[in-house]
Amino acid sequence: MSIILDKVNYVYSEKTAYEAQALKDINLQIKDGEFIGIIGHTGSGKSTLIQHLNGLLRASSGGIYYNGRDIYEDDYDKKQLRSKVGLVFQYPEHQLFDATIFSDVCFGPRNLGLSRKDAELRAFSALRSAGLPEKYWYRSPFELSGGQKRRAAIAGVLAMRPEVLILDEPTAGLDPKGRDEILGQVAAMHHELNITVILVSHSMEDVANYVGRIIVLGQGSVLMDGTPREVFSQYQELEKVGLAAPQVTYLMHELREHGIPADVEATTLQEAKGCILQLFAERRKNRDRE
Repeated sequence: MSIILDKVNYVYSEKTAYEAQALKDINLQIKDGEFIGIIGHTGSGKSTLIQHLNGLLRASSGGIYYNGRDIYEDDYDKKQLRSKVGLVFQYPEHQLFDATIFSDVCFGPRNLGLSRKDAELRAFSALRSAGLPEKYWYRSPFELSGGQKRRAAIAGVLAMRPEVLILDEPTAGLDPKGRDEILGQVAAMHHELNITVILVSHSMEDVANYVGRIIVLGQGSVLMDGTPREVFSQYQELEKVGLAAPQVTYLMHELREHGIPADVEATTLQEAKGCILQLFAERRKNRDRE
């Protein structure tokens, strides 16, 4: 069970004066249960790519397969696909439209044909999983903060019981506390619900802290695909396409340049902390021996 992209190309405004190729021969396999980060400079094709995964955009050429089936077959149920591959847009206002948050989260399950009772049970469960306090459930979306709206939008997708959750810049515009809360909740959902999570982000620190695999896009092509350590160790190549590694990576390289045997593959604050504490412990041990 997975999502497979086979030589996917996408051209905007094809056969017009405004023609522009957004995706170029994308070959990817996304396996069940993965936590993937997609990074790339503005205009690299990130948003275009994720909108192909649930059929919002149709590839100009190439194939996309979900759980072994070609989503472009004439009889393929796109509605069912979008219930299984849920997309949370960057701006939650684009997804929240009902009078209250609770009724908005119920909308998706009701649209699937569930009874009112079953839809409400799903909404209860989804809102709790998304971490939105109950006091906000019956308020208008316009009364919520940016972080609360994002939780509500995530709950609306979770209520559909997706197998894949795609988040497009879920922490954009949030303060550090709100960013940590949202991503912490997403990580918890990934673990507890055993769903595949695809996170599009401009924050290298966020990606390094949470994902197990990074896909780097540049000018519509896949430039790198690997673990955070594998990708961020190539920070000089990332810089050539307008990206960077987490600040921790640069710090560890600087320490190494000054003769300190720091772990230059460290990508998170915890990894760097562990390395530095170990270096201090070894230095103290050597002093004691002397």
